[in-house]
Amino acid sequence: MSQLSQLRSPAAVQAAIDEFVQLGRTKFLARHGYGKSRDFLVRDPKTGTDCDSKAIAGVAFGKQFPEQGPLTADSFSGGETTVVPALTRLGFRIIRIGEDWSEEEVLATVEDYFDMLRAEAAGEPYHKSEHNQALRQLLNGRSKSSVELKHQNISAVLDALGLPYINGYKPRGNSQLLLRKSVHAYVLEHQQTVGALVDALEEVKLPGDKTYRAALVEPPAREVLVRTPASLRQRLPRKFDYAARDEANRKLGRAGEQWVIGYEQQRLTELGHPELFQRLDWVSDTQGDGAGFDILSFEEDAHERFIEVKTTNGG
Repeated sequence: MSQLSQLRSPAAVQAAIDEFVQLGRTKFLARHGYGKSRDFLVRDPKTGTDCDSKAIAGVAFGKQFPEQGPLTADSFSGGETTVVPALTRLGFRIIRIGEDWSEEEVLATVEDYFDMLRAEAAGEPYHKSEHNQALRQLLNGRSKSSVELKHQNISAVLDALGLPYINGYKPRGNSQLLLRKSVHAYVLEHQQTVGALVDALEEVKLPGDKTYRAALVEPPAREVLVRTPASLRQRLPRKFDYAARDEANRKLGRAGEQWVIGYEQQRLTELGHPELFQRLDWVSDTQGDGAGFDILSFEEDAHERFIEVKTTNGG
């Protein structure tokens, strides 16, 4: 009789899993001298964490038989004929690594993505990590990083359709064909909902309280995004109210210029030049758009400062 066949205690297995969750994968495996599982994981019924099955079985043996201690990695073989039945008969769920995403998994991921997008459009707080963890409860042994990648793949599909995507999930290409089809199907089946999301995400958001110092940041680092070639971009038919959009953009532009006027007034006052404060000129408002700049302000040495304002909805 093999030592592993003597493992009969679900409590011992759960104790090993609890230790895995507490320490984290890297520390747990290093402490007990195991490598990462290549084929099978065992899922923690309490947290949904997927743990290396062979390591859990070996450590669980030591929990059940503390006088003998845990099994070493080279003292037994892991796999479908040993560890899998040993843990399964004790009531634990085994997950096979590396299987293609099923249709059910993809649909659940697409639904979760649009739940987050709806919250973002409504300005409601949500936590990507909580969504990730809850979603993994419905999936077949997917890691946190694989779920994040799938969400980025969905962003890439939406970007190719000319639709907005979640800011925290930048588009990543090479998506599964089933995923692309599922996103397309969702958009077509929920056109009214998706249209409302687009409108909400493109809605004019006026500049908030004038916390000018908080608005000053370093120039952003250049980020290379993988985008689908324009010739391959797919467009879905949708009606837009162009007059309303133009009016919204006009209001947004004017609000941005008002914000900059306020900032310049405060800047000149702090520099000790209140007389220059009075000479600020909102050129685009007083003379129109033909001057080539929007606001005439001044530097600390009283030299003219020509400002062109660009205002967007993005953060």
